Amino acid sequence: MQRTDIANPAYFHKVVDCQYACPAHTPVPEYIRMIAQRRYSDAYMINWVSNVFPGILGRTCDRPCEPACRRGRVEESNAKDPEPVAICRLKRVAADMKDDVRARMPKLAPKNGKRVACVGAGPASLTVARDLAPLGYEVTVFDSDAKAGGFIRTQIPRFRLPESVIDEETGYILDLGVEFRGGERIGSMAALMAEGWDAIFVGCGAPRGRDLDLPGRQEAAASIHIGIDWLNSVSFGHVTSIGQRVIVLGGGNTAMDCCRSARRLGGTDVKVIVRSGFEEMKASPWEKEDAQHEGIPIINFHVPKAFVHDGEGKLLGMRFEIVQAAYDDLGRRTLVPTGEPEAYFECDEVLVAVGQENAFPWIERDCGIDFDKWGLPALDKDTFQSSVPNVFFGGDAAFGPKNIITAVAHGHEAAVSIDKLLRAEPVYVRPAPMTNLVSQKMGIHEWSYDNDTSNDLRYKVPWAKAEAALASIRVEVELGFDAATAFKEAERCLNCDVQTVFNETACIECDACVDICPMDCISFTANGDEAELRTRLKAPALNLAQDLYVSGGLKTGRVMVKDEDVCLHCGLCAERCPTGAWDMKKFLLKMTPAGQGVTQ
Repeated sequence: MQRTDIANPAYFHKVVDCQYACPAHTPVPEYIRMIAQRRYSDAYMINWVSNVFPGILGRTCDRPCEPACRRGRVEESNAKDPEPVAICRLKRVAADMKDDVRARMPKLAPKNGKRVACVGAGPASLTVARDLAPLGYEVTVFDSDAKAGGFIRTQIPRFRLPESVIDEETGYILDLGVEFRGGERIGSMAALMAEGWDAIFVGCGAPRGRDLDLPGRQEAAASIHIGIDWLNSVSFGHVTSIGQRVIVLGGGNTAMDCCRSARRLGGTDVKVIVRSGFEEMKASPWEKEDAQHEGIPIINFHVPKAFVHDGEGKLLGMRFEIVQAAYDDLGRRTLVPTGEPEAYFECDEVLVAVGQENAFPWIERDCGIDFDKWGLPALDKDTFQSSVPNVFFGGDAAFGPKNIITAVAHGHEAAVSIDKLLRAEPVYVRPAPMTNLVSQKMGIHEWSYDNDTSNDLRYKVPWAKAEAALASIRVEVELGFDAATAFKEAERCLNCDVQTVFNETACIECDACVDICPMDCISFTANGDEAELRTRLKAPALNLAQDLYVSGGLKTGRVMVKDEDVCLHCGLCAERCPTGAWDMKKFLLKMTPAGQGVTQ
């Protein structure tokens, strides 16, 4: 193998798996260390720069960072069900315990005369506004609703996300001089383009819920509701009750929000019925657990066949075909009938949450914007630029429904593109991220971070009492960590951004680091092809997705090989090394925002 090029930021970026997995590349270990130091405002601002909505995401994020957390991998032999650091809930700690941060928001540059319109006030548009407004752009955000937030406000129930948190974090952005025109729906892209905006960003989400065209659908329409529309009505107080027997169709997070909301609005017999298997449901695992925790059963492998009514429009129940999964030689799954009799469930109302799709009836098809066969805009996947050079898309409006943090990531990239376009720079030339690698030495064997590895298992977030939580749709269920528990959970972080950096010219091959390593992840051996080399390390490196750290040739002709997959970043190798060949260096990666990295 070739010597690892640690000057390439992509290498260490991949070692910090949580940051690598986050679409917005939030520096997770950095803000977790600050929480452990009770520097909550600092932790919040680090989050705010990257993910824009720490308080919102600390309650609602899909947490792509947590499955990537190496804590789960290194704990496999110590715990029956190893769990990652509670990254998402620690983000909420920073939001809940911070001081007033308004004075720390960006200072505004003089207006540059460029006007940018953002359609929709969801996370993607607000991220564009957050990035561009401080640079001097006049940003105007349009939304049909009276308050900003988009689907964050209308689709996420208040028992998961209090409205005060939405108001606070959207307010930080609007206070940057962004003009918000609430209650103003854009009805024509052609008309908007004719207003002479220098750039237009479309972040209107995926506003149309899929329906089910089954027998009885039209006859019993009064008792059958599209999930996202129903959640919207609940959010604005238009719907305050529901029938006692409720069926929710669908297996995504929207279905989980629907069933838990129905439980709070009077549903005493609420069940989720899904056509796939339980494990294949698109809902996040914790969302399914939360629903079951509240007494809501999830019935899988049932395909809806008909809405049953009394002939006069009253819904009586639903019929389902029972299926099972079958797999072909290529592992492709199909659902095949079991031959069992159809199942029948009585119900008073049905919530249909079987997916969402984009709807752009307001974009004329002759305005120059190309669409693909699925009705999505034809975009450059890196720049988010459409076939009209000054029109960009992001969030669910770009590539279909995803999640909040992905929409934020789209907004950051689109803001870079808009900034470069309006500076007459090539949009496709993306600025490289900013990185550094700094030693953490404070003495011979003392580090500027706490390198003691905690053996604690993941701490549970406390919940409000069930009788209070289920009595009102506005009582927040999760209470969040207190300061003491937050500290203990933060200590579970392995400081994956503090790297073990090896200098082969100082190594005397005494093997002291090999002897003291608690994870057997350091080996001195003859070089070879990667596949073969992985098998003859002190502990075989079996995770092929994680790169090996390989030194240049040593005096004996051997090389040092470290398995990054299970390293604790404890620094014992650097403490034990008699020559200082090992050092602990903090790697910080910051994605380049709009306005920086611009060629002059």
